[in-house]
Amino acid sequence: MRLTPLLLSAAFVFGHAAGASANESIYTDRNLDACKTIAQEDEGPSVTLQCAGYKDLSVYFKEGDLRQSQAYGPIGKLYLDQAFETFGPFNHTGAKIEWRLGADGTPIAAIARWFVADPEQTDSTDTRYGQILVVSTIATAKNPTSCVVGYVDALENKDANALARDIADEKAADFICGTSQPQWRGKQGKFSEQPMRYLPDAVQ
Repeated sequence: MRLTPLLLSAAFVFGHAAGASANESIYTDRNLDACKTIAQEDEGPSVTLQCAGYKDLSVYFKEGDLRQSQAYGPIGKLYLDQAFETFGPFNHTGAKIEWRLGADGTPIAAIARWFVADPEQTDSTDTRYGQILVVSTIATAKNPTSCVVGYVDALENKDANALARDIADEKAADFICGTSQPQWRGKQGKFSEQPMRYLPDAVQ
């Protein structure tokens, strides 16, 4: 069927509007050497860093007992001091962060990659790692909490990045830290170790 000029015009308008409403991604690289130290303890040891993120949104990086945690945006002091979400085995985070933007360009979630050690190989010089994509909410001035929304096993799912974006787009906006429970999406392999999550009971 040949479209009339009117139908062609309508198709263009609605097609353009649909494209404009689709969520998009922006990528940044976290540089630990350029971060500001917020807190540091020799016992443990442990450290909390404030790093540059996307525009005016900071990345809060924590490390303790060879395990790492990250939060995003203007988190409150209670979450900054007490929240720590990681995995049981030793792990570290990748530097690349994917910021998922809503239709209006506002960041709605952040996606980062965790490298999780095989607990059966931690004493080996040839340590094997699983790779988990972790989707987190982004704190705002009205809601100063940032926490994990969901997980994707990046080695078991060929479409892992798409699955992580789906979690961000579908779950992040309505996710309530401390009440809602993060979920795995897609297949889980041997490296999909259960997360360790410590969140404060109240929000400051």
